[in-house]
Order: sequence, then C-alpha cells, then structure tokens
Amino acid sequence: MNHIENIAAKLTITPGQVAATVDLLDAENTVPFIARYRKEATGGLDEEQIRQIEENLKALRTLDERRQTVIKTIQEQGALTPELHAAIQEAETSTGLEDIYRPYKPKRKTRASVAKEKGLQGLADMILAQIVSQETPAELAAPFINSQVSSDEEALSGARDIVAEVISDNAEIRQETRQKALQWGQQRAQKTEEADDPRKVYETYYDFDLRVDRLQPHQILAINRAEREKILRVDVSVPEREWRGAVESRFRPDRRSPLKTQMDQAIEDSAQRLLLPAIERDVRRSLTEIAEEHAIEVFAANLRNLLNQPPLSGHTIMGIDPGYRTGCKVAVINIIGKPLATETIYPHEPQKQIEKAKRTLSSLIEQHHVTLIAIGNGTASRETEGLVAELIQELLGTLHATPLHYLIVNEAGASVYSASKLARAELPEMDVSMRGAVSIARRVQDPLAELVKIDPQSIGVGMYQHDVDQKALAKALGIVVESVVNQVGVDVNTASPALLSYVSGIGPIMAMRIVEHRDTHGPFPNRQALKEVPGMGPKTFEQAAGFLRIRGGDNPLDASAIHPESYPVAEAVLRRAGLGVGATLEERASALNGLRSTLPLEQLAAELGAGLPTLEDVVEQLIRPGRDPREDLPKPILRSDVLEMEDLVIGMRLKGAVRNVVDFGVFIDIGVKQDGLLHRSQIPRGENPGVGDVLDVIIRKVETDRGRISLGWARTSCQSVQIVRDP
Repeated sequence: MNHIENIAAKLTITPGQVAATVDLLDAENTVPFIARYRKEATGGLDEEQIRQIEENLKALRTLDERRQTVIKTIQEQGALTPELHAAIQEAETSTGLEDIYRPYKPKRKTRASVAKEKGLQGLADMILAQIVSQETPAELAAPFINSQVSSDEEALSGARDIVAEVISDNAEIRQETRQKALQWGQQRAQKTEEADDPRKVYETYYDFDLRVDRLQPHQILAINRAEREKILRVDVSVPEREWRGAVESRFRPDRRSPLKTQMDQAIEDSAQRLLLPAIERDVRRSLTEIAEEHAIEVFAANLRNLLNQPPLSGHTIMGIDPGYRTGCKVAVINIIGKPLATETIYPHEPQKQIEKAKRTLSSLIEQHHVTLIAIGNGTASRETEGLVAELIQELLGTLHATPLHYLIVNEAGASVYSASKLARAELPEMDVSMRGAVSIARRVQDPLAELVKIDPQSIGVGMYQHDVDQKALAKALGIVVESVVNQVGVDVNTASPALLSYVSGIGPIMAMRIVEHRDTHGPFPNRQALKEVPGMGPKTFEQAAGFLRIRGGDNPLDASAIHPESYPVAEAVLRRAGLGVGATLEERASALNGLRSTLPLEQLAAELGAGLPTLEDVVEQLIRPGRDPREDLPKPILRSDVLEMEDLVIGMRLKGAVRNVVDFGVFIDIGVKQDGLLHRSQIPRGENPGVGDVLDVIIRKVETDRGRISLGWARTSCQSVQIVRDP
C-alpha cells in the first residue's frame, strides 16, 4: 500500500483528497490557506484533517528514510537476504523496523560480542539448534577451549551469552512480548525510603499496582514526576507465561538434547538481563508518549478556547495585577487599549491601606469613566476581588451613573510579556511592573490580540505542563495559535508584529517588515499595497492576503475573508444581484438572499466558472464581511458582587466560567474565593466543557476548612441567586 492509500485508509477519506492535499503541501502552501481557499482541490477537508495528512505523511517519509539507512547498513555487512529485505520493506512502524534491525545494528562491547571474539559462536549454534547427541555438554564444549577459554564451563557460559543475545534480539519475540506487556503488564509504584513528600502530594501512589492498559494519562505523568523526584520506585512486570510463551515458541528447549539445560539457562538469563528490562523501557516510553500526547491535546484545546474568548469592546477598562507586599498594580486603558493612567495601591498585608486604596480606585473610575475592572487571577486575586466588589457596592447609589462590573482574568504569562522586547517597544515609558496590569486589561478587550504576544507555553492551561516533551508542546500550541489567528483574521493596519507573525505565510521577519512599512508610509490603503513591503513576493501574498483585513480602505472587499484571487467572482455575484462593490450590508443581505432563493448556487457557480465551495464562501462573506467567529460564543460573566464560601448552600444553582479543564474534571469560577470542581463523573455524556464556557452548576458539597467546593451539572436553567447577608 503506498503512502496516499495508507493515509486515506487511516483517515477514512478518499485517495484523491489525500493526493491533492499532498501536492498542495509539497508546493509550500500553508494548512490554513489550503483549508480556506483550496476546498475544491481537497474535497472540503477541514484544517484538522489536513494537519493529520501532513503529520502522517511526514512520519511515513521519515520511516522511509530510516528504512533506506537500515538496508544500506545491513547490505554493507553482507547480511541482506531477499527475505530480510522484504521484511524491512513491509515494516509499518519505526518500532517494528528497529526490531528487525537490532541484530545487525552496531553495538558497543557486550558479553555476547566478547564470547564471539573467543570463538564460541559454534557452540552457541549447537545450543540454539538443540542438537541431539550422546555427548555430554562438557564433551561438546571441549573443542572450544583455547588460549582465551580455559574450561568447558567458561565455554558454555560464553555460548549462553551469545544465545541470550540472539533471543533478546529476535524481532518477533520483542514484538510479541511488548504487545503482551502492554496488555497484561502490571505497573507498580512504591514509596522510597528516602522519600521527601511532606504535603503528601503523591500519597495515592505510595503503594500502587495497576494493570498497564488501565492506567490513566494523569496517573502516568504523576508517577513519572514522583519517580524523578525520588519519591517513588517504579517498575513494570510481565507475567512469566507471556514472555516465556513468546520465547519458547521460537527457541524451544528439547528434552532429548544434552544442551537443554544450557538453553533453559540462556532463556532465563536473556529474559531477566536483556529482554524484560528492554521491554519495560519500551512500555514505559510508550505509556509516557500516550500520556504526553493526551496532556498536550488538553493544553491545545484549553488554549484554543482561551484564545477564542469573545472580545469585550467598547469598555474603558481598569486592569489590576494583584499582589501583597509590593502592592496591586493598576492601569486604566481606553476603548482602543491605550493606557490612560497607572497607580499602585496597598490594600493587603502588610500595609492594609484599604480605605486609601478604595479612594484611589474610585478616583480613577470617576475620572476615566471606567465601566469594567479586570482582576488577574494570581497571588492576592480573591482578596482583591473582595475589595473591588465592596467598592462597587459602595459606589451604587452615589453619583457614579455608569454601570460597573468586574471579572477575573487569566494572568498567566503577564510577567513574561512585561519584560519582553515587544512590551518595551509598545510601552517604552512604562515601568515593567505596570505593564502586566495593562496586559490584563487588554486581555479583556481582545484576548487573542494580547495573548499572542506571549509564548504559548507560558499560558498555563492544563496540568503537567513541564512534564511533557517541550518541543512537541510548543509545536502543538503554535499550531493552535496559528489556527485561531487565521480563522479570526487580522487587521493589518492595527495588528502587532506578534499577531501578524501567525498569519499564513508571514512569520516574524515579514511581520516586522509589514509594521515598519506601516509606520513609515502610513496605513495600507488596500491589499495590493502589501506587495510594496520588502520581501512580499507572489507566494507570500497568495498565502497571506485572504487573512489580512483592511477596514475603511479603497476596496470594501479587502475587509472580508474573500481572497483577492476571487474578487472577479465576488464582483460578478454583486452584478447578478444588481449591486455595486460599495453597497451597504443591508442592501447586500437583501439582494443576495433574494438571488439565492431564485438561482441555485450550483447553477450560478457553473455560469461563473467558479467552484461551489468558493462561491458559497464568497456569498457568505458578501453578506457578513470579515465576521469574527468569536462573536457567536458566550460572553464572559461580569460580576458586581462576590460570594463567600459561607454563603454557599447545598443545592444552590449558579452560573460559572470554566477556568481549566483537566483529566479528572473542570475547575469553575463561581464568584467565590476558591474555584469549584465539576468532577468528570458529574459531566453528562456528550458534553465537553471548554475554557471560557459559561455553565449552569449546582453546589453539591462545601468543605470550608479545606477550601473545596464540589459542583454538579445543573440540568435545568440556572436561576439568578440573591445572597442576603445579616446586617
């Protein structure tokens, strides 16, 4: 089966779709570009399917390269037989290929290689053949005594070493034993004598024993971390019947042979010294890869949801970066994100200047007409939330006429941004400690535009972030950012270099050139003007143009996701609808909906010589140009008061915002100091809450002394809850 058919079968799509996609990828087209603008060629494959094709193709081509290296190496040894060549060509995985190659792979000095140097291969062959003879083992070994081998026992011992290695290197034995280990192996973990785990973080695993195929990803990663910290001792065992069956089906001791005992000893030695330790390493590596892949998928899903949070435009926002000793940093930004004022307040320990802090905040709110307060969710977050909620209640009924709310914002990476080169360029006159507050406020106005300024790995959403393969994590998170940026689109006249760098075909260097050109020559009047940027060749323009928006420019189509190559189609559609390019959105919607009702798009596509998927996208964009997909998602919860754990009652229904999604459940902000946990057992089948989702939940259990809140899924609409406190 060739690569095209292999991938098609694996992904359940047609070979034609795979072949077309491979051609486009090989022609250096980006995944977002192919998914959006080459639907006719791919048969409408989405971005995820195209990336799967890309990953599978890369893996298969890498395997091919390794296959050729293996063949060449074995050929140079003069050991390549037609059967071996066929087996190498048929190997479908890198593990299977390496199993075949293992006996021929150059090794460092081993007990077997030393025995071979002493001339004991012939005796080992007798043991492997289980020859039937009237001679004793000592008599069979006698001819192999030489200047390097002083006795028959030494000869037999060396021969057993060779046999043990032959058994261990056998590809079929390794594959079968590995498969059995992954199915029936037991992973055990025990607390070490020198363990230092004062908080008993890993207490669950102090005496842990579970079958390998029942291990959960979070258990694997937790055990791995505890082992690295020398808190646990870990091993994987394979039932003897499983490994012995795999070995003896291929190297069976013969009771008639005087060398049966030698074979028995060699099998036991091979298993305990070579085969099982190698299989244990393989199994644990496989488990870790699966767990890490799962963890990275969770990170990626959480990051995608975080980046897709709807912007809250039109607000003058106060951002607060909470802290204790060094105070809370406060920054006010206007509706386009420009800083208006900064202050530092000290409402918490050790200063406890509560009233002074309130006066400062109140003054900033009144002076700049603040309508929304964004509080970072780090140290002193909940204490600051209490202060803000109290202030809002005090301002109610005063001359403060503007409605005022607050929300908690994920501040992960704010300090990284504050000290970055980009932050210094954007806020050169501002103290580094204040930049975090500005970032927190801007994350509310446009989460995507602000969060792309930070290394995705610094945005902590998930668990065991530092335990997974960092290169794989960075790649996965980078793909998520690229995907979201291109789905949303970028205003080329306002975007930061960080945001532009994720646009299809651009990258960091071209992003800087675009910004430098914009700063020097002013805003781009149209998409064609992008070609004046140094280095913006035809290929780069083709890949990027459709994702770059120019609002209020020379051509209204430049504000849409319609690619310039499809402008003739768009203009023809408008003419058929009796409209010009400058028609209002209301005129477009009315006329185009009328056109669709009287003329099937399939017929119109044929008349215009356009593909149906492209025409459908063009018509949609003409009706709703540059639509931001984030607009369809639920807005964050805005609060004006804060609950205490003492206010919570079993059965109370509340609305909450998902803060983090992990293997065992979902952490939800319900407006209390401690996030509540919606355990996975409480989530209905088919429901997959994501970061930023707003859920109706019910209080199941409150452990005030432990700071724990257990939540349930509210199956009916959540009613607003009014908390009445004693005067």
